[in-house]
Amino acid sequence: MSLLTDKIKSLLTIETSQVLSSQEKGKKRATVISICSQKGGVGKTTTAVNLSTAIAKYHGKRVLVVDLDPQGHVEKSLGALIPEGVEYSPMSTILSSKKGNVMDGVIPTELENFFISPGDKTLYETESLLATKIGKEYILAEAMKVARSHFDFIFFDCPPNLGNLTLNALVASDFCLVPCEMSVLAFEGVNDLVETLETVNERLNPRLKILGVLFTRVDGRNVNMNQIIESNIKNFFRGKVFKTQIAINTALNKAQLEGLPVFDNYPSSSGAVNYRELAEELVKKLKRQNAAQGGGPLSQAASG
Repeated sequence: MSLLTDKIKSLLTIETSQVLSSQEKGKKRATVISICSQKGGVGKTTTAVNLSTAIAKYHGKRVLVVDLDPQGHVEKSLGALIPEGVEYSPMSTILSSKKGNVMDGVIPTELENFFISPGDKTLYETESLLATKIGKEYILAEAMKVARSHFDFIFFDCPPNLGNLTLNALVASDFCLVPCEMSVLAFEGVNDLVETLETVNERLNPRLKILGVLFTRVDGRNVNMNQIIESNIKNFFRGKVFKTQIAINTALNKAQLEGLPVFDNYPSSSGAVNYRELAEELVKKLKRQNAAQGGGPLSQAASG
């Protein structure tokens, strides 16, 4: 019996030391952005991967991407950057723990200033488990407190639905970026998402704002349809539509298969150019908002 007790004490000591080491707060104040869509296939993960790496690579910011989609497409899209044999806590474990800490699930990558919390298929089960917890909407926000002090930007790649994981991401975020295809169905999906964002803003997270709608998978040949959809979206989201648009580009698909950002092997492709322009536009937009708010903390990361 005493051997068992000693073993438990030993494990608790190791666990406590690990938690304490990861609980040390840094000096940064991250801007947290959820990239979400109610439907799949709109370039959500492609945007999460290439926008975040562009900000780390070309703007020198310390960036974390948290893969909340159980499909784990962020990890697959950046597999070549992730070192083998690195131990970390899966996001499902962090969200299921009483005092979960996102930093326990963060690993460095081969790209300087760029970090990832990898995909986790068990999140399918966590989605249902969250529904049974008290204060279920705030679990991720609580687990993010230390991580916010270690990065300039944190991006959530949300599941392609408006379930508990996406809701947690929105409550933990400062902004939401909405990818949208040039299609009628995508427009309807954006309308439904906006209703959710407004409810979250009113009841759960008053600081949440729409950073912008991003047109993705744009086919330049469909001129008339593109103009109609763009006009409708701009009328609905006045001043909240990114000028940058992401064109259909095979280099983006090739880069994902290679497990690398599009900038590595296809730097002159339209996909690489588009996402560099998007990163530049996003950083400038946050700087303007920061100036308008008198230097508030939400976009401090953009002003460095």
